[in-house]
Amino acid sequence: MSDDKPQPHPLLDDEALDRLDDFLASERVDADALDLIGAHGFLVALAVAPRDVPPATWVAELFHGEPAFDGDAEREEVLALLERLRRNAIEVLEAGGLPELPFDLELGDLAPEETPIGDWCAGFMEGVFLDETAWFAEDEEAAATLLLPFMLLSGLFDEEPDMAELANDRRRLESLVAQLPELVLDLYLHYRVPPETPKPKPRRKAPAGRGGKRKR
Repeated sequence: MSDDKPQPHPLLDDEALDRLDDFLASERVDADALDLIGAHGFLVALAVAPRDVPPATWVAELFHGEPAFDGDAEREEVLALLERLRRNAIEVLEAGGLPELPFDLELGDLAPEETPIGDWCAGFMEGVFLDETAWFAEDEEAAATLLLPFMLLSGLFDEEPDMAELANDRRRLESLVAQLPELVLDLYLHYRVPPETPKPKPRRKAPAGRGGKRKR
């Protein structure tokens, strides 16, 4: 029996991801800046976001300031790779595809926050916090429901009683991890793809003598 589930698309090739990983892990970047996994989640959130965030804003947030770039060429190279990841995420999601996430979609015996899954979801939520008002403006309840898996897996909300209870449901966590690419697409469709508007009904011709034209 064939599996009809679409295969996830990588948002950057391995060479580009390695380049970003090396730079983000270097001492020229603030210790509180996002690492590669967190940055990936952050940029996917920006691709999904209800409205665009100015590059200067999200770059400063991702790096927690300005890294010590080795000249303009490296600055342009790194920023171009980050923007390409964001744009590729938009293109994949716009086509109804699934983004490939840079880790295995299984927790093993670990808590989510002890895995790359938790790091990625924490980075994703950083992207949400950057323009939180826009995410919750239209339909707060729907937004909270769609974002719940990312919040739960991020480990950022473990002290909230409701979250702590959900975090103990291991089967639920494993199910959410396996669905992460689909959950990203669901968010994109919610925020970026407007519902189809019904086709306008053809106007009925008014009868002659009541505003309509008389037959000649």
